[in-house]
Amino acid sequence: MAELCSEVKFSRYDSADYLKTEDDIAAYMEAVMEEGGDDPAYIATALGVVARARMLTQLANDAGMSRRELIGALTADPPASAATAAKIARALGMNLNISSPLAPSASASRR
Repeated sequence: MAELCSEVKFSRYDSADYLKTEDDIAAYMEAVMEEGGDDPAYIATALGVVARARMLTQLANDAGMSRRELIGALTADPPASAATAAKIARALGMNLNISSPLAPSASASRR
């Protein structure tokens, strides 16, 4: 039995592998903002996941950054500034929004 277990290999889990569509990405980022919206490192990490799901070089060009700058901004400690995170989000076709948790969500107001 131990022989079988030693032959089994699993690939490393990467959320980027599951972000296939714009809806997937939007749902992922909404969850990120709900779970850690005030943590810039959490947001930068999530943007990095989305960036890996897309072509990093093209994203860097769209953000007006080099590929190296983009990777650095997404992995930096301390995390990227809010302005850099917003620039990367715009290049991904997204907006970073801040809203009151007491205000009705946009999806609820469309119902």
